Order: sequence, then C-alpha cells, then structure tokens
Amino acid sequence: MSRPPSAVPAVREHGPRDAPTVVLLHGLGTSGWMWDRLVPFLDADLHVLVVDLPGHGESNAIPWVSLGDTAAAVAEVVRARAHGGTAHVAGLSLGGYVATALAARRPGLVPSALVSGVSVLPFPHPRRVQLAGRLVAPFVTTGPVLRANARALRVPAEDLDGYVRAARTLAPGTFLRVGSELAGHGVPDGAATSDTRVLAVAGEREHALVRSSLPVLAGAFPHGRARMVPGVGHAWSGEEPELFADVLRAHAADRPLPPALGEPLSR
Repeated sequence: MSRPPSAVPAVREHGPRDAPTVVLLHGLGTSGWMWDRLVPFLDADLHVLVVDLPGHGESNAIPWVSLGDTAAAVAEVVRARAHGGTAHVAGLSLGGYVATALAARRPGLVPSALVSGVSVLPFPHPRRVQLAGRLVAPFVTTGPVLRANARALRVPAEDLDGYVRAARTLAPGTFLRVGSELAGHGVPDGAATSDTRVLAVAGEREHALVRSSLPVLAGAFPHGRARMVPGVGHAWSGEEPELFADVLRAHAADRPLPPALGEPLSR
C-alpha cells in the first residue's frame, strides 16, 4: 500500500536533476537546515535532496512513528524524485539510523549509504537512559538546553540562530518517541543480504559507544567498511563540511576515500 501524499516528508532540491542523486538525512532535534554548510560542496555536479524527517522542520506535522515508517517515507522520496529512481544516502545521528534501515531493507533503491553517529550496541544502563530522556524532554527546545547542545555539537557562533530555529520546529513527543526506539537499536534485519555499499563513520571525539559500533555495523553488511575521522565530534558535517563532501562523493562513486580518514579500533 502506498503512503498518502500528506505523509511524504518535505524536501529541498539542489543541483542538476540529471546528475546522480544524493539524499541527506539530518539528526534528531534539528532539520535539513543542518546540511546548509555541506550543500555548496555537492550541488555543482550532484542532484541533492535534503529531507526534513517526520516530526522535524517543515515535516513537523507528520508524526514520527518509527524508523521503519520513516525509511519507507524516504524510499518514496527516492522513487519519486531521485534521478533514475535510486539515490546515494548520507545520514548523521538519527539520519544515520534511517540510512542504515534503508541500506538493509531497500538495497535496490540505495546503491551506497554513508552513516555517521550510529550505535548498534546495547546501552549499559537502558532504564537510566530512558529516565533521563523523560526528564529532559520538556526542556529540549528551551534556550539553555539548546545553547548547551550547540556547544557540545560545536555549532559555529554564526550558525547558532539557525540551529535554534531548526530545533524549535521539533514536534511535541518526537524526542521521546525517537529516543525510546533508538535505546534498543541494533543491526537491522536484512543487513546480511544487502547489496548496498555501507560506510560507517564516526568522529574521533564521538561517544565511545558509537566508535565501538563502527566495526560491528560495517561487518553486518557484505559491502561494509568503517572509518574514523580525526579531530572532530558527532556533528562533523558542520565542523568539516568540505571533508564530509569529499568522503560522501568518493564513497558514492566507489573511489578511494580521502587519506585523512583512519581505521577504527577493533572491538
């Protein structure tokens, strides 16, 4: 059954429509805005689709249901708007989880996926994590929390206003629904038989659980590989947009990755 048109996420389009398509998927509590620094490094020769995920940005009237539901919605965007009906996908944080689900379950639509900031290992204290999420949820779009998050994510000062505006589009309840689902996230079904080329990436300053997940996530896909990005943290697409673009372009074209990337530590 096809999804109703009202459930299709909002999309911004850049670059030539007859070029290979790249779909960009943002993190929790922001919107497609987070790719604004990256797009100018891609749109000269790539067709770029920037998606606002359900519950965020211009899609905040669409409820977040699940990763699977969101992956299906993004798949509809690919079918309808990507050149040739297929697209390379890049996702960071929440977007990385969605991209991983697409790679596992819709490999025919996604020749390659770059996924960053994704954990597939159990949280050490899941009940504490869920409790913390419930305590924080009412305050996630307030000024003090947003400023603290911006510092943690190393958002440049000139981008702070944009970050705050994007974060405040988060629909009520989305933070808790997403957090509850991700707390128990592992390698998605279908990974072992997927033809998608998956690149699992993390910044050197990323959370240890994400860094430890790299070889596990990459090893779950027959065509998976993992790399570490030196000197950056979770939101490295904003810290080093040109490098992110170089990595994405090389991975999509199945060319050697930039030498700046290193091998992750094995578990």
